[in-house]
Amino acid sequence: MQKFTTLTSIAVPLERANIDTDAIIPKQFLKSIKRSGFGVNLFDEWRYLDQGEVGMDNSKRPLNMDFVLNQAKYQGAKILLTRENFGCGSSREHAPWALEDYGFKAIIAPSFADIFYNNCFKNGILPIVQNNHVMDELFALEGRITIELDSQSIQANGKIHQFEVDSERKRRLLNGLDDIDLTLQHKDEIKAFEKIYFNKYSWL
Repeated sequence: MQKFTTLTSIAVPLERANIDTDAIIPKQFLKSIKRSGFGVNLFDEWRYLDQGEVGMDNSKRPLNMDFVLNQAKYQGAKILLTRENFGCGSSREHAPWALEDYGFKAIIAPSFADIFYNNCFKNGILPIVQNNHVMDELFALEGRITIELDSQSIQANGKIHQFEVDSERKRRLLNGLDDIDLTLQHKDEIKAFEKIYFNKYSWL
């Protein structure tokens, strides 16, 4: 997992509330358990004008140019702005996989569904909660936004907005540690335990 320290980017303004995980990555794309390759189908039903299926050549599909993600000025954006209850619905981890694979590193919203919120941290995405007043300011912003995880701040249009984040989750993001990385920090102790265990129970 990549370290998250400071991020400066334009932000994609997705002015919708209650976006569920089936909208983020529709169910027909859940056949793979790899974490990569889902970005091209992020918000599939909104990005394209046809029905998306696994194995389609997305470069040849007709785009919905009214959808914000397809607008030229937002290409390469790494921050997503959205409204209340983002990531509701089923608990599929494919949703943050798709967002991360597309290129999003941070999502700012008034609230998130609990399981989705937790899954974001596990996959290197920083979900930030801000009240509706701040969200209105960010949605109206035309310039770039800077997010500093260490100081827990959003800098936009000359203003600084603070945000809360659990200290352990913050540490893991700052150091780029996912669950596997955390386990590997104890690999010497694990090997020592395995050696003792299998010497004692050699018939296993």
